[in-house]
Amino acid sequence: MTPRDSSGPAGSPNNRWSDLDRPPLSAAALRRGLVRAGGLWRQVDVVQRTGSTNSDLVARAAEEGLAEGVVLVAEEQSAARGRLDRQWTAPARSGLFFSVLLRPAEVPVARWGWLPLLTGVAVATGLSRVAGVDTALKWPNDLLVTVGDEERKAGGILAERAGDDGVVIGVGVNVSLRADELPVPRAGSLALAGAAGTDRDPLLRGVLRSLEDWYGRWRAAEGDPAVSGLQETYAAGCATLGRTVRAELPGDRSLVGEAVAVDGDGRLVLATEAGVQEPVGAGDIVHLRPA
Repeated sequence: MTPRDSSGPAGSPNNRWSDLDRPPLSAAALRRGLVRAGGLWRQVDVVQRTGSTNSDLVARAAEEGLAEGVVLVAEEQSAARGRLDRQWTAPARSGLFFSVLLRPAEVPVARWGWLPLLTGVAVATGLSRVAGVDTALKWPNDLLVTVGDEERKAGGILAERAGDDGVVIGVGVNVSLRADELPVPRAGSLALAGAAGTDRDPLLRGVLRSLEDWYGRWRAAEGDPAVSGLQETYAAGCATLGRTVRAELPGDRSLVGEAVAVDGDGRLVLATEAGVQEPVGAGDIVHLRPA
């Protein structure tokens, strides 16, 4: 990871102060606000530019044997990945781009599939508190905001295994992206959704504190989504439920039905016209679209 060159003149795109609407994150302030004795977060690193924070942290977990609670934040990513290796890009310092390493030893591996959904709840809760933006969840891993009267994707979540006992979860959220910077017309950002503020330091602290809280509840319940309150809270914030959707599956197959629930395994349950309730797992979905 080579830090971005910030030695150019003020007008240079490589200067860290070239866009004063997008000041750099303060690693020292983030550490002061997040790292504490007995807390989850033990290390917060901020890099100017990298390919993918998820790829970097998975590699570091293998090479360095990191304990859980490491947070890697990038001001810019050149090879950011979403689910199924879909690529996305965003201008430097325009969003929150970070990954965390978790090792939920107390939780059966069969329940680890809830971690991306848990992260969605935590991110939505944190952003609502700090930015005053109502963030909805599209199953399984998208964050939605309302711009005008239209729901738009403003972020996503990617979970990857890190060895036998670890999971790296990556989060990308568009914060200050302007309309002329959107990668596609259906994308959104906190700024376009009317956020009370776009200062990324308090936003990131709020999200990570929310994630620490939800992860602690889930882990204390040994990953039980009902006992921890996660299943109910996710369902309450999930914009997919109650809508008729088409689940596009591998092999050019598709399944159409009303999304009626998220079951105990984190699967989306579709009620089809045939009167059958079909659970669909996140790993089986290629696309989930309105029908």
